[in-house]
Amino acid sequence: MMTIDVMRDGVVTFRGRPVTLTGGEVKVGGPAPEFTVLGSDFSPLGLNFAPGAVRILSAVPSLDTEVCDQQTRRFHEEAAALDGVAALAVSVDLPFAQARWCGASGLDRVWTASDHRDLSFGLAYGVVVAQLRLLARAVFVVDPADQLVHVEYVAEIGAHPDYEQALAVARSTLNR
Repeated sequence: MMTIDVMRDGVVTFRGRPVTLTGGEVKVGGPAPEFTVLGSDFSPLGLNFAPGAVRILSAVPSLDTEVCDQQTRRFHEEAAALDGVAALAVSVDLPFAQARWCGASGLDRVWTASDHRDLSFGLAYGVVVAQLRLLARAVFVVDPADQLVHVEYVAEIGAHPDYEQALAVARSTLNR
C-alpha cells in the first residue's frame, strides 16, 4: 500500500467547500502511474487493462450518483465507438455495487474498477478526498506508451468534466 505523503488543500471543492486531496498531482507528459484496483469479479486490474490502447481513466466518487452515472456512460459509449480506445471508471464503490450498476446500465464493454481496498489508484493519481474517503472527479488520458496526454482535476466534485477536451485528446492520440 502507498504511503500518504502528499496532501493538497483547496484543489477541488465538494458542495462548494474546499477539500483536501491525498496523493501527488500527475501532469501531462509524465508517466501514467501504475495501480491495482478490483474488477467487478474481484480480479485485479491495473494500467494494462487494455494493452496497446489509448485509455481514458475516469475517476468518480460513486456510480450511484447522477453525474458519475452520466460521466461513466459518456466515456464508455464514446470509447466503444473508437477502435483503439478503452475507458475505465474507477470509484471506491464495492465491486458488488459496480457489478449491479453495470447490469442496470444497459451498456456493453463497460470497464469499472473498485479502489476501495487500498486506494492504489486514488493515491497514485492524487484524487483521494481525505475528508470523505472517496475519489474526486478527474479524467486522465493515457497513450499506448503509458504517458499522460490529458489530465483534468474537476474543480467542483459535483460538476461534469470537459468531455469534449478529453475525447478530442483521445482521438488525436489515436492518429499519432
